[in-house]
Amino acid sequence: MKKIQYYISALLLVAVAAMSLSSCSEDDLGPTIFPDVDESLDPSSYSYQLDKFLRTNYLEKYNLTFLYRMPDISTNMNYNLVPAEYTNSVDLAVLCKHLWFDVYDKVAGNDFLKLYGPRIILLVGSPAINADSGSETVGLAEGGIKITLFKVNSMDITNFQMMNELYFHTMHHEFAHILHQTKTYPTEFNTISVGRYDPNNWQYRGNEVTSLGFVTNYASSEYREDFAETIACFIVYTETEWNRMLELASRGWATSASEDDLDAVYYSFYYYANNDSENDPTYIDERYVVTVTDADGTVHKYYRTERDKEGNRIVVYDVEDKDGIDGVEAILQKVQIARQWFKDAWNVDLDALREEVQNRQATYNMDELRQMVYGIQ
Repeated sequence: MKKIQYYISALLLVAVAAMSLSSCSEDDLGPTIFPDVDESLDPSSYSYQLDKFLRTNYLEKYNLTFLYRMPDISTNMNYNLVPAEYTNSVDLAVLCKHLWFDVYDKVAGNDFLKLYGPRIILLVGSPAINADSGSETVGLAEGGIKITLFKVNSMDITNFQMMNELYFHTMHHEFAHILHQTKTYPTEFNTISVGRYDPNNWQYRGNEVTSLGFVTNYASSEYREDFAETIACFIVYTETEWNRMLELASRGWATSASEDDLDAVYYSFYYYANNDSENDPTYIDERYVVTVTDADGTVHKYYRTERDKEGNRIVVYDVEDKDGIDGVEAILQKVQIARQWFKDAWNVDLDALREEVQNRQATYNMDELRQMVYGIQ
């Protein structure tokens, strides 16, 4: 059997060689089977201004392809996704440049993102819903090459907090992944919160994770997400938001003692609220109160929010911190490791990066940024 295979293979090699020799003459070459692709832009097309902007500011400068039409081959077919709207794509394209690429150019040098930045940015209009976990994906970094931003059609340019959470935060989070996939971060980081990660139920955790040393509940899912989230939050959180997060981390938290309370099973924690006095003006909706009775009969009530029905902050008192974890110290240790890693591995000042982002977030003018696209002739 092997001899027959060898004989057939030999005949095939002779045939291929003969064909190769017979096709070496230029006279024998026929027309290409591949159609000519005209890479020039059509000034009369609806998308010309954005396409010109993307070519000049991303492709020619960073060798980066910015995709907003969502070609099928670029997406995960397991998700039911829709393309990004054109006007939102314009907004996100200029914001990416202003709040990410221009920042790194200024702080890390013009060659930094040319060397280490992604090669593809893909915009998707809808979220990627993960049915198994009940969560949604708002950003992906794939192989240090491609970053995908989801929920582009949900943009509300007037809601800075939402924009920060969905896009600016995601940009820096996913880029942190690209960087640590290129140069690994110190393993010391993984020891700070060992035993406190929950890869299966992190999405059910709330603000109590700060007391455990995590900046967000997603950070509590695993080491690598903790690292990327710590960097992203440090960069994009305003001073007020960062200090508020540290304040939450310094508090004690308590869980409902009732096994019938579904939220208690899923890591929902509560503040101790001062709602026992008839003269207390705090509005308490009993649907959101969990009552816990100690063994000595002492009754505690824990409230799920810090706002009254008018939207004002209610009076709350700290619960005794019994978890034995200094959440503030753990978070600051993680920031320091990230800070040193940026300096040693990349020669980049993380604090300068944060300062530049903060200044730009506080002062950017959306109409002026849009003119970078709509002003193109």
